[in-house]
Amino acid sequence: MADQYTPPKVWTWDKASGGQFSNINRPIAGATHDKELPVGKHPFQLYSLGTPNGVKVTIMLEELLAAGHRGAEYDAWLIKINDGDQFGSGFVEINPNSKIPALVDRSGKKPIRVFESGAILMHLAEKFGAFLPTETAARAETLSWLFWQMGSAPFLGGGFGHFYAYAPEKFEYPINRYAMEVKRQLDVLDKRLADNEFIAGGDYTIADMAIWPWYGGMVKGWAYNAAEFLSVHEYKNVIRWADQLHARPAVKRGRMVNRASGDPSEQLRERHDASDFDTRTQDKIAAE
Repeated sequence: MADQYTPPKVWTWDKASGGQFSNINRPIAGATHDKELPVGKHPFQLYSLGTPNGVKVTIMLEELLAAGHRGAEYDAWLIKINDGDQFGSGFVEINPNSKIPALVDRSGKKPIRVFESGAILMHLAEKFGAFLPTETAARAETLSWLFWQMGSAPFLGGGFGHFYAYAPEKFEYPINRYAMEVKRQLDVLDKRLADNEFIAGGDYTIADMAIWPWYGGMVKGWAYNAAEFLSVHEYKNVIRWADQLHARPAVKRGRMVNRASGDPSEQLRERHDASDFDTRTQDKIAAE
């Protein structure tokens, strides 16, 4: 049994702690270096990485384009968080919290910064009148599930994912604590999806786009190499829903954008035009 940790009276920063991400973790905010962000030709400039939070937004943008909203064209610039790109002065200027994704809406007279993935999804949905119902009850249901994801995913990622996959040492208590919570969350979704095609009901919405990269990714076996550990096969309704969304071409494209790991054929590190999805990639999407 490991020695029990006794917290000191006053916490101080131990730069050697933090596990896999210790090189970028710090207890202060702000820029560490000067670096301007590039700006492309399209109305929307996205600065992101193909993590679950980043994928939410690229799925939304690809779905908008697929639905015929030409004004949703975007440039997606790669932010390498392991290299500390998020602490450059230009990025901090549009997101003082130094987290991806961050968006600049340049479609109007004055650029508008939008940060936090949920805020970006709402901004785009309201701007284009898409994937967010206008009827009061349906809108409330959609936003409730959107914010459910915002409140729940930290237990999946920063909790379970960190202690199961990334922490420098494995301890039973935190892994058990967060495994229990993740399974409870999957059960919430499974019960919801037993009687509903999509998360908010009968329509595909930004709630699905927000939840799928995290929980769909978990039941698809993409997250933390933990599918067997969490017995994800038990959540059959979540699996049905995850497969249904994964079959959408816009979802496949969105999952590729800003991806910098995994199968190279599934990576599009930066996206500046629809033609960036080359013929080989398009054929792969259609075949799946």
